[in-house]
Amino acid sequence: MENIKFYNKLKKSTDTLTALLENESYFSDVPGTWHVVVVDILNSTLAVDEGKHHQVNLTATGSIISVLNFIRKEKQNIEIPYFFGGDGATFIIPSLFLKPIIKILDNYSLHIKNNTNLILRVGHISVSYLDGQDYGLKLAKHQITNQLSIPIVLGTGLKKAEVLIKTNFEESRTNFEKSLLNLEGMECRWKQVKPIQTQKKVVCLLLDAIHEGDQRWIYKAVISEMDRLFGTFDNRQPIKSTKLRLNFSIRNIWEEMKISLTRQNLSYLFKKWMSTLIGKFYLNLSKDGKYYLNQIGQLSHTFMLDGMINTVFTAEQSQINLFITYLNQLENDNKIVYGIHVTHASVMSCYVLDRKTKHSHFVDGTEGGYTSAAKMLKQKLKNL
Repeated sequence: MENIKFYNKLKKSTDTLTALLENESYFSDVPGTWHVVVVDILNSTLAVDEGKHHQVNLTATGSIISVLNFIRKEKQNIEIPYFFGGDGATFIIPSLFLKPIIKILDNYSLHIKNNTNLILRVGHISVSYLDGQDYGLKLAKHQITNQLSIPIVLGTGLKKAEVLIKTNFEESRTNFEKSLLNLEGMECRWKQVKPIQTQKKVVCLLLDAIHEGDQRWIYKAVISEMDRLFGTFDNRQPIKSTKLRLNFSIRNIWEEMKISLTRQNLSYLFKKWMSTLIGKFYLNLSKDGKYYLNQIGQLSHTFMLDGMINTVFTAEQSQINLFITYLNQLENDNKIVYGIHVTHASVMSCYVLDRKTKHSHFVDGTEGGYTSAAKMLKQKLKNL
């Protein structure tokens, strides 16, 4: 019988991330019956260059919401690892959920194509296949804030799965089914979030170890250097409650509606705009609103390790320059390859079922964020 609660039962590390990477016993092999599911926007760099960064982020967030809503309704107590990538998402799921989740994501991709003209690639590959090809996939669970635990992956399995799925992608030939679309909880009501200190920047970093066997010590060394230069994870966290401001723009709600509904609805638009206006008073004056505001930073996804480091953080330019010098040395020594994007603010798309504990926030940088960092990374990989 398949162990569908494999991820639920993983021992959770409450120590520092560097301590987790030192201790191999925290990592477990993902069951061979599980599958890697990848969702990725075709030509996302071009879409960002055309000013569609908001749509790209919302589309990636919507894929996560689609999957989590299905699992919540089918098996409320099942946890699965997932990763937000700015222009896509990756999931590791038991085979029990594979067919319905692929059906839901294929349907969601049709919805996205109809409403935004973006092409969403969807595909899956079994963990047993990756194991058979010697692509590692080891998984741990880490308590990164008081409220949020995240999956930590070592190995090249997810990266290889993404390459294979993108290479072999074919568009779905099915018809759109409205009943399969469930984006309950999707919200994107925040203005760009600027760092607390005006001299600080927002950094989007993608960093990959050249050799799979070096991942643990290289990532530990890089994170230690980040701690030294930029302070603790909480210190460099880009989402601070004091800097959160609601966005009352009709256009912003319109873009959200294009993703979350099958067709435009003026009454929905007016209702959401009014609720955003009222939200300003709720957040500033009510006890529950203030509590929600303070929880957002704790439940924001700003660091992922899916076989490579993906992170958004704040830093001063002088510190960033020192860090880039450090990374360049590692790159010159053929230890890593990286892409970096430095910008003025972060952006956030949200999954809110309630404003007490059931909400998640997916963070990217402005001016392309992760997609811009990936552009730099891809160019370097071509030259390796």
